[in-house]
Amino acid sequence: MIADIVVGLQHGDEAKGKITHQLCRQGKDFYTHVLRFNGGGNAGHTIYHEGKKFVTHYIPAGVFYGIKSVIGNGCALNVGHFLKEVQELEASGIDTSLIKIAENCHIITEDHLSEDAGDEKIGTTKRGNGPAYRDKYDRTGLRAKDVPELNPYVVDLFEEFHSDPHYTNILCEGAQGFELDIDWGDYPYVTSSHCTVAGALLNGIPARAVRRVWGVGKVYDTYVGKKSFEPDEKVFTEIRDIGEEYGATTGRPRQCNWLDLNALNRSLKINGVNWMVLNKVDVLDKLGTWKLYHNGLLRQFYCQQDFENYIIDNSPFGQGDGRYRVMFSGDKHGLDLVRV
Repeated sequence: MIADIVVGLQHGDEAKGKITHQLCRQGKDFYTHVLRFNGGGNAGHTIYHEGKKFVTHYIPAGVFYGIKSVIGNGCALNVGHFLKEVQELEASGIDTSLIKIAENCHIITEDHLSEDAGDEKIGTTKRGNGPAYRDKYDRTGLRAKDVPELNPYVVDLFEEFHSDPHYTNILCEGAQGFELDIDWGDYPYVTSSHCTVAGALLNGIPARAVRRVWGVGKVYDTYVGKKSFEPDEKVFTEIRDIGEEYGATTGRPRQCNWLDLNALNRSLKINGVNWMVLNKVDVLDKLGTWKLYHNGLLRQFYCQQDFENYIIDNSPFGQGDGRYRVMFSGDKHGLDLVRV
């Protein structure tokens, strides 16, 4: 078995779906499965496929390329929303026959939605994820194998992933990002699931199978929620407008700030990232402004090249051939490699 893992390096919304979709273009002869390993309807992955825009909340990007697309046991699933998503993909001509759900994936119920709707403490998406995960650990939850409507999709992940260990190549697609991880994020302003590489392993992936860890971020940072994150400066309104920084799930405006290089390096090291993509270069290019925080100081650069070189030189990629595994992208439709 071989596993490649895509994780978010910041607060989510880093274009992980774009990177996963790009990797899936290698086809079903390269990846046998694409696994969504955490989160639920609180995540929204925006994908541009054959000229159409798709926003998926549950279904992994492999579905667009005829690759088995698995919703893992680390996820929480709203049955009605999932079935609606399937119907929308079918209406757009996408083959959904290879969508699978781990039998032990937990279900978001109407009670979970009602409870979450009244939560104003941290600014959740109100999709019921928190109460569903609570019931999972309280051992009172409902699982996919208990829901008759899901029978056509349900699989045992051990059988699915380990029946042919000589040819199982899995691309693991994470939701949210490191700064929202239940253990490593800015608690309590976090999500309810494991957003790091460890979250993928909890879905039946042995650690020794991991080949590549793709860390995906942006050249600035964004956050949606109750905590104060955005400085009171006009430039961040401009970043939000140019970058179309509005939540894919709720439509809420994202708070914007400059990239925190210390926080980025923490995420890179804990996730063991060996390939990094930083998106939204085009946004700062249109602004003509290149800034980031490092070691408590706000640093400004006179050109894009200096900005990118500083990030690489002051990251784990700054040694040896590491700089050739860092990519800067400014194309929301694909992966134009500004630097490879």
